[in-house]
Formats: sequence, structure tokens, C-alpha cells
Amino acid sequence: MRLKITKSKNASSLYVIKSTYKDGKNSSKIVEKLGTYAELRERLGGQDPIEWAKAYIAQLNEKEKEDHAKVMVQFSPTKPIDMDKQRTYNLGYLFLQQIYYALGLPKICEQITQKYQYEFDLNSVLSRLIYGRILFPASKLSTYKLSSTFLEKPAFELQHVYRALEVIAKETDFIQAQLYKNSLKLSQRNSGILYYDCTNYFFEIEQEGGIKQYGASKEHRPNPIVQMGLFMDGDGIPLAFCVNSGNTNEQLTMKPLEQKILKDFNLSKFIVCTDAGLASNSNRIFNDQENRAFITTQSIKKLKKYLMDWALSETGWRCGKDNTLYDLSALNEEEDYEKIFFKERWVKENGLEQKMIVTFSLKYKEYQRHIRQSQIERALKAMEFHPDKIQKSNQNDYKRFVKRNSFTAQGQAADQDIYCLDEELIAQEEKFDGFYAIGTNLEDDAPGIIKVSNRRWEIEDCFRVMKTEFKARPVYLQRDERIAAHFTTCFLALVIFRFLEKKLDERFTACEIIHGLREMNALEILGDGFVPVYTRNEFTDTLHAVFGFRTDYQINTNRHMRKVIAMTKS
Repeated sequence: MRLKITKSKNASSLYVIKSTYKDGKNSSKIVEKLGTYAELRERLGGQDPIEWAKAYIAQLNEKEKEDHAKVMVQFSPTKPIDMDKQRTYNLGYLFLQQIYYALGLPKICEQITQKYQYEFDLNSVLSRLIYGRILFPASKLSTYKLSSTFLEKPAFELQHVYRALEVIAKETDFIQAQLYKNSLKLSQRNSGILYYDCTNYFFEIEQEGGIKQYGASKEHRPNPIVQMGLFMDGDGIPLAFCVNSGNTNEQLTMKPLEQKILKDFNLSKFIVCTDAGLASNSNRIFNDQENRAFITTQSIKKLKKYLMDWALSETGWRCGKDNTLYDLSALNEEEDYEKIFFKERWVKENGLEQKMIVTFSLKYKEYQRHIRQSQIERALKAMEFHPDKIQKSNQNDYKRFVKRNSFTAQGQAADQDIYCLDEELIAQEEKFDGFYAIGTNLEDDAPGIIKVSNRRWEIEDCFRVMKTEFKARPVYLQRDERIAAHFTTCFLALVIFRFLEKKLDERFTACEIIHGLREMNALEILGDGFVPVYTRNEFTDTLHAVFGFRTDYQINTNRHMRKVIAMTKS
């Protein structure tokens, strides 16, 4: 800060001004008006106003160096704000940036850049695509525009975004392998247990082409889709992924990706846990070799009769490590409601020996009956109000409970179709309520295996976060390489987000975290710093405590924010 004297016809005025620098331009701003020369001379009792002002400004500069000075800002109630000038910036991305750098992604980008000798800043593009996917999920064009809301300006143009997507697609396998190796420095990975699942994403188009193909959509949409397979480690952190054409049988997607993990990740001993849809005999045999094992859900309805009769029998059940045998017909609805009962036996079929574990839970039984009752009510409503819309259904659709007859009770052709509930099907499904089956080649105790299997919901939650909070679908990109790169950025965003959740001890929901980071904006006071315009709460306090820096001071000076940015990149 320095002294400025402006002279007019009637007086000389003294001001404290401060130099500013932004967007390559030098300027200055008035910090404080001290008064006219005559006013100050009278107030100071004859002391020289200029000498006093210089001494006063020297004190302000000294305090500013200590970062304890109060910042004085002048606003005019009659002066409009500058046209087309950005005034607020998002600070929430800084917490994502610290994890991004801790995972070594800038170095990965540097290695790729050296390989291809591109002139644009790949690290700047990739980081903004990831931060944007978490905080402001949108199209690539919108993401490019929104990246200017971050405190650090993007160092690239829109054309570089699309060029970067092509590079990212080519190096997807390298990025995944290096990311895993780098993550070991950040946190110990539970790679002894791997969960695998597969889902699909739809496109807002009608014409298939490339990897965009018609297939069995999880959302029953009549649009082309692509398949995404995902491996997750035992702590809920994504490990690796693959993208396949929409018409690919999902049971065929696991083995190629697992082979990449064996080769590129230097992993050889692990247990693969999947659901029944991915539990083909071929996949089980593949993981019954060397140091690998499998745990997979098993449909009781598809078991052979002798195994089904054994599984549904009311006798021969155990609970925990207790050797006491239980009879399901003698269970107490209140005392045993939360307990999980099980029975197990070894089975050798189709060239594979595996242990079959069947569980029963009164709580799970009640849950299944509640779901079915809701579906029955929907079926009754459809029969009453919209019988013309009842068409062929899948195995989980409520319409499966609707039975259509084209003949009367006397065997004559009816004038119109007669609809009624399929009581026989309802009774048949009720027999399986509360039961759940697992197949494995492990010799470990059943309660431990059941515990591992019960965590499969976490990988389903990974897909939920990508589809809802990250808005990974519908996909609007057309070229195969750009589609692959899109899912690479979604995968990287999910890895960073999961590490963020772990650092916060999973105290907040995904929605609370994303909303909180998105709202962490600050108003720029040119030349002085940034004033937070978000609400300080338990989330922001926890965030600052965990990451070791703060952005919630009444004003964050420019010097302080430079330190924060440097800290996120160290």
C-alpha cells in the first residue's frame, strides 16, 4: 500500500491505495480515504499530514505482512459493478484437488504427454473434467465453461477437451494401472477381496453404431446402450473398469478385465465376489485356479430339486459360530428377527466342487413380502383401471402377478380378456421368502463368507452414484474413443470421491458432500482476497480439519489462498 495525493481546485486529498494484478493487467484500488490536507492538519494539531500518512501506511503494511491486519473495503451504493466481470469463485474443488495430486494423476498426465508430445495441458483438462463431473456434471462444452468458476483458471481451450478425450481413451489401461500403484502410497488397499458387477448406460439416440448397441437395458429403455464392468476392492474403492458394446453378454465381461488386473496390477491372490447374473460356471472355474477364489450369489429357484429341498427344509440350521441346530418353524419373531441362520454343504457338479451356503432371515423375509405386496397392489390397480396396458412382463415386474384368461369358467370364448391375480404364482414365490444362497470354493467358516457377500451393495452404490450424482447417463458422445474416455473420467471421479468419503469417515452422505462442496463459493475483493459466501457448518468444519487448511476466514487473503493452492498440490 502507498500514499496517493490528488489535487483539485479547492483542496488536496490523501488516499491509501493498493496495487492489484489480475489477468495480466496491473491496476490499483483505493483502500481508505484519509481526508483533505487541511482537515488532517487541523485534526493532527499542526503535524505534517503527509509525514503522518506515510507512517500510518507503513504500519498497515507491517500488519498486512503478519496476516493479522483488518481489511478495509470501500463500496459505493451508487456505483454499478463492472460489466461481464466474474466476482465469485468455487473453493470446494480444492479438497478434490488435494486427493487428485496425492494419487499422482499429474505425473500420469506428464508421462502420457511425453509419449505423444501434445502441446496442450492434459493435466489441466483431465482435472477439470473430474472436478466438473463431481461438482457440476454436464456436457463437455458446459464443463469447459463451468471450469472458469474454479479459483484457478483452466489452461486450455474447448478444442483441447476433445483432443484430450482421444488421448485418455488410448491410455485408459495405463491410467488405471498407475492409479492403483499410486493409491498404495495414499492408503492401504484391501485387494484381497474384489467385487465385480456390470451395468449399462443409455444414449439419447435411436441409431446404434460402434459400441452403442441395443441390448438388455437395466432401465428397460428402447435406446442403444454400452456396458460398463467394474471391479471394487474390499474397502469400497473402485479398482478397474471396462467398457463393452451394449449387446455383449455381461457374463463374458469379467474374465478379460480380471486378466488385465492379474497382468497390470501385480495382483494374484484374491477372492472375486459377484452376483448370480455374473456367476457362470466358466467364471467360477476361472477363479478356482492358482491363488484365486470366488463367492457368488446363487438362485435357489434354479437349484436341482434335491438341493432345493435341502435348502428350503426347516431343519438343520445354525446361527453364528454356535453349533446348536435350529428349526425355522420354532423361531421367535421378536428375539430372532435380526439373526441370520445358515446351513452349508459341498456339491460337485459340472467339473467344479463348491460349497453351497444358504441363509435365512426373518427380517429379509418381511422385506420380500413387503415388496411383493406393493407389486400385488399395483397389479390390482392395473387390472381395475388400465387392463388394456397389461402386456408381457419380465420376472421382476409387478405384471407377472396378472393372469389373463380368454375363456369363461364354462370353457367358452370370452368377449374380452378376463384378468385376475395369479394366486398360484404368488404362493410359489412365498416359499422362497427369507432365503438366500451363496456358492464358494472357500473352506472358511460360513459367517465370514456371508459377511463378505453382504457387502456387494457397495459396488451397486458405486453405479448409483455415477448414474445419479455424477449424471454419467444419458451419454451424448458419438465416437467410441470419446465414450471410453467419458467413462474413464467418471471412474477417476468415483475413485477420488470414495477416497474423500473415507477421509471424512463416511460421516456424510454423497449428496451432502457434493452439495456442500458445490456451495463453497467466495466473493473476490480485488487486491485483498476472497470472502466466503457459504454457510459454515459441521460439514465444512470437518472438511477443513481433515484436509489441514481453511477457507472459512472472514476474508481469505490472496497470500493465504496461494498457500492453500500450493498445499493442495504438494
